[in-house]
Amino acid sequence: MMENPLRSHYQEELMEAGCDEAGRGCYAGPVFAAAVILPLGFFHPLLNDSKQVTPENRNELRIYIQANALAWAVAQVDHEEIDRINILKASFKAMHLALDQLKPRPRLLLIDGNRFTKYKRTPHRCIVKGDAIFSSIAAASILAKTWRDEYMQGLHAEFPDYRWDSNKGYGTRQHREAIEKHGLCKYHRKSFNINPWESAQEELAFMD
Repeated sequence: MMENPLRSHYQEELMEAGCDEAGRGCYAGPVFAAAVILPLGFFHPLLNDSKQVTPENRNELRIYIQANALAWAVAQVDHEEIDRINILKASFKAMHLALDQLKPRPRLLLIDGNRFTKYKRTPHRCIVKGDAIFSSIAAASILAKTWRDEYMQGLHAEFPDYRWDSNKGYGTRQHREAIEKHGLCKYHRKSFNINPWESAQEELAFMD
């Protein structure tokens, strides 16, 4: 099995937490975020950016991360609040809510992406494609993705026509055609300009 190419930590003096979100580009459902503090030397050969990991391996990693992290937390912001404050602010709020739950408290935050709203007085580093560089961000991406996928599976049972069990709320052709036929439901993000025949979001393989 190939060795995991991820870096264990950004630095080793301060306790650091990796943060990532899932569901930012979806037409429906909440955005989820996770924050994870890993012990020095944490390793799992399958760990990677969640987009590069199969659903089966993501579920295996979720169990391993939750059992072996020093601390982890997952939070969500629902579709109604996304409509009120916009998806970018909602993504940052979900990260803040996850960080609120962490014990012990991290002294440095590693954020996937190029923007973030400062969390209290804790310094942070924004790292583009950080979920493919640092283990803690990759672990956060796995937790955010698996928790959100599980949540969307539950919403699918309530509104099966949109097939959220497979598309997880992303703007796939299948989802757009269902919107054209059935209209929007209460879990859709009304602030998004959803055109069922527009392929701006294309087939995203249901990943962030």
